[in-house]
Amino acid sequence: MIEKTIRGEAIPALGFGTFELTGPDGEAAIRTAIEIGYRQIDTAIRYGNEAEVGRAIAAAGVPRGELFVTTKIWYDDLAPERVHQRVSESLERLGLDQVDLLLVHWPGRDVPLGETLAAFADEKARGRTRLIGVSNFTVPLLDEALDVHKADLFCNQVEYHPYLSQAKLLARMRRADMLLNAYQPIARGKVFQSELLQEIGRRHGKSAAQVTLRWLIQQDNVGAIPRSSRVENMRANLDIFDFELSEAEMAAIFGLARGERLSNLPWAPVWDEDDSAGAAG
Repeated sequence: MIEKTIRGEAIPALGFGTFELTGPDGEAAIRTAIEIGYRQIDTAIRYGNEAEVGRAIAAAGVPRGELFVTTKIWYDDLAPERVHQRVSESLERLGLDQVDLLLVHWPGRDVPLGETLAAFADEKARGRTRLIGVSNFTVPLLDEALDVHKADLFCNQVEYHPYLSQAKLLARMRRADMLLNAYQPIARGKVFQSELLQEIGRRHGKSAAQVTLRWLIQQDNVGAIPRSSRVENMRANLDIFDFELSEAEMAAIFGLARGERLSNLPWAPVWDEDDSAGAAG
């Protein structure tokens, strides 16, 4: 497993997303993912599966120190007193004393960002999370967090795949030495329709999804958290560390960007202006 080192902290470059993995089947899928080698596990209060994640971690029997566990607080729970309460509840459901990374799930609208970030920093100081970060933050929001509020942010988790350039955001995050952790990295399966990705895959004996995940983790400061409930796909997603894309192949994949955003939800911020030219890294 390749690791990304951000501000001296190592994190597996490839994680396991748990969105929609609920109930006994979801718990079994998460446990299987851990047992076959995933060491970064991503959940959120909104997913409604922190208890399943906690039970899967306990059942898998992997030493806690080998796992990197992330959870997130929803945008309407970002007042300081609610942050502290939600962290307590999350830790109880997860069966953990500490998570590795606590994220703002989506930017809030009703609570000043500085107050939320101060509450997150307090959770880090109290030892209930090792690191803090954000999700779905744009360049202006990161500028405010980093430059105005001096937040010590480890990560920004955002949608990123070949059809959506994040060049401007990634450039800003690299200046701050932050991790961009890509959700929906295979664009809800749309990468399988790409003749380019299929052709590159044939050269390496890999699928279009494997090529896409390799493209992501081969970029500086970028990781990915694909989700699957099928063990064969879990294994395939992990099988991306025995080949490397050429500079020409990387550039060709960057050229697929077309401004296609799959998670443009009603509560989303005003997104950064599209820059579909991409950026190698």
